[in-house]
Amino acid sequence: MAAFKTATFEAIENQFSINPVLHAFQVIVNRYGIDHQLIHSFFKSMEMDLYKKTYESYEEYSSYIYGSAEVVGLMCLPILCDNNHEQVNALKDAAKSLGAAFQKINFLRDVQEDFKDLNRVYFPNIDFNNLDDYQKKQLLLDIDKDFQAGLAGIKLLPIGSRFGVYVAYRYYRSLFDKIDRLPARVILQKRVRVPDFKKLLIIFDSYFRFQLNTNL
Repeated sequence: MAAFKTATFEAIENQFSINPVLHAFQVIVNRYGIDHQLIHSFFKSMEMDLYKKTYESYEEYSSYIYGSAEVVGLMCLPILCDNNHEQVNALKDAAKSLGAAFQKINFLRDVQEDFKDLNRVYFPNIDFNNLDDYQKKQLLLDIDKDFQAGLAGIKLLPIGSRFGVYVAYRYYRSLFDKIDRLPARVILQKRVRVPDFKKLLIIFDSYFRFQLNTNL
């Protein structure tokens, strides 16, 4: 991890890397002036996955989500807004909320693998040995607030950027709805998935909403 992190910042500074992924990344970072501190925060959270199994406080949990998900939304904003700084600043909170919603849904979707196979628990103060439907509902209420804030931001994105982000929102919202319908015991037994045909329906429905100028 340390070597890859060093190579990442060297690529950004030199504006070149023989690693095609790092080279493409540095092009975007330099073109859109992405804040290097966001990248540092991302690496910090990724490093936590190497040694940390439980997040026992809300502060630890929030710090991990910020670095693993919220900063991704913040890094995408200058690209989505074509470096319109006024738009970027106006949408920062919404981008963080949407990233957080996606990550928290990932936690619930993958809880069977994380908890049973990796002995890893991201949500603080939750006993997944005794997870019940009330606890699951409380987690979803928190995620729903993030989704609502994220959707409000999507509606304010430039029209050329809005569709792709909206499709991602609809996909994760579909996962949210499926988890909401399932008993807590079920999500501990298998990974929750959206079938391929439903993914296609999400894309087509989102497209027609845009074509017909239907409210998102």
